[in-house]
Amino acid sequence: MPKKSSLASAKTKFATRLLIVTQFFPPDYAATGQLIDELSRQLGKLGLEVSVFTGQPGYAFQKDSAAASEQREGVAVRRSRVSRWASHRIRGKAINSLLFCLRAVLHLLRHARRHHLLLLTTAPPYLQILGYVVNLLTGVPYVCLIYDLYPDVATALKVVPSQHPLVRLWHGLNRRVWRRSQHIIVLSSTMKQRVAAHCPEVRDRISVIHNWADPDWITPLPKAKNPFACTQNLVYAEECPSASCFTVLYSGNLGRCHDVETLIEAAEQLRYQPVQFVFIGGGAQQPWCQEKVQELQLTNCRFLPYQDRQQLPYSLTACDLSLVSVKQGMEGLVAPSKLYSGLAAARPLAVICDADSYLVDLLAAARCGQTFRQGDSAGLAAFIQYLMHHPEDATRMGKAGRRYLQSHFTPALIARQYVEVLCFGETVDVALAPDGSTVRSPLWEEWERLYQRRNH
Repeated sequence: MPKKSSLASAKTKFATRLLIVTQFFPPDYAATGQLIDELSRQLGKLGLEVSVFTGQPGYAFQKDSAAASEQREGVAVRRSRVSRWASHRIRGKAINSLLFCLRAVLHLLRHARRHHLLLLTTAPPYLQILGYVVNLLTGVPYVCLIYDLYPDVATALKVVPSQHPLVRLWHGLNRRVWRRSQHIIVLSSTMKQRVAAHCPEVRDRISVIHNWADPDWITPLPKAKNPFACTQNLVYAEECPSASCFTVLYSGNLGRCHDVETLIEAAEQLRYQPVQFVFIGGGAQQPWCQEKVQELQLTNCRFLPYQDRQQLPYSLTACDLSLVSVKQGMEGLVAPSKLYSGLAAARPLAVICDADSYLVDLLAAARCGQTFRQGDSAGLAAFIQYLMHHPEDATRMGKAGRRYLQSHFTPALIARQYVEVLCFGETVDVALAPDGSTVRSPLWEEWERLYQRRNH
């Protein structure tokens, strides 16, 4: 009997049909959804048959609803019918996430067996419990992709005491979920340490795979030639039209996990300088920031809404410095995705983080900016002033950061790391060759042969 010349003939060795489950997905502006969209399309290019089950827009959006099903560059997307009930309030978000999980488990029980593998994100935080349940009932293996580590985030933010019975129950469920999972993917080395501390027996199945940005989509653009910068008056200071205005950009979620106090304090110290702070996005702490700006009568701070995806290559390059901020104690619990778009934009970075953060080593290796401890607004203000008076150094840092991204964190490079984990079962721990490519698994050659056969 002749052999089948397709990837299906190797399904016992390779997981080729992948179902990704996540609550947020475009047209939602949530970073996790945007990343999953790009990842699914990249995995499709590498030969996987990818499907996505997601919800209706409900985090940061302009469209009230999206199609129940669609094809996005070969990726089959199915959306639940869950409404966005009071989605800007904590209680509403919790109810929406529970409703999504209910829809998701029903979908998985009906369709999971059509796939070789499930990839479940932490959007919502308890979604991965469904992988455990569905695996018990259907035997379909699953991989956990951890964007935010709960309940640790909730206890670090003092939303709930660390010894609360719900927290202990959640930790117990996490350990069950992780032990039964085929693999666990985290976004940083410090997040791996946190997961391994909770469940030491899964340490060898935890892979560190960073987020990414596309340098072919986000390309450097001088502010004077940037239509977004010109339209939003980011090229010159309103109070001093003849002087060039240095623009400091924070783009994304102003959530509870971010240190915004240091940013506002730095803006206050620079209130009489030709510097403007531009905040693009939204989040739980945005109202506090706006109130504080009004209270201090700061004229150098502006707040703009989330931008359409088509505008991002322009909004992200309409600045002279990009900001990344993580609240004290959140190291290893969250990983800021805005870092990578800042690198792609070829702008220097100012990162507020803990002293033991992986971001300290990353910026030192990339030579693209400087890190500051939470509360060091004076240091941040001094760095901004230095870059204002030394534009050649700002340009050098920006170019160095973009080169580092191109050799380490492009969609194609990161997708190959995902294939190492999802298809080959290899453990990836920032295993990068000198040129930035992933260390090739011995199975890559066989995978590529099968992929070529399918396409020809």
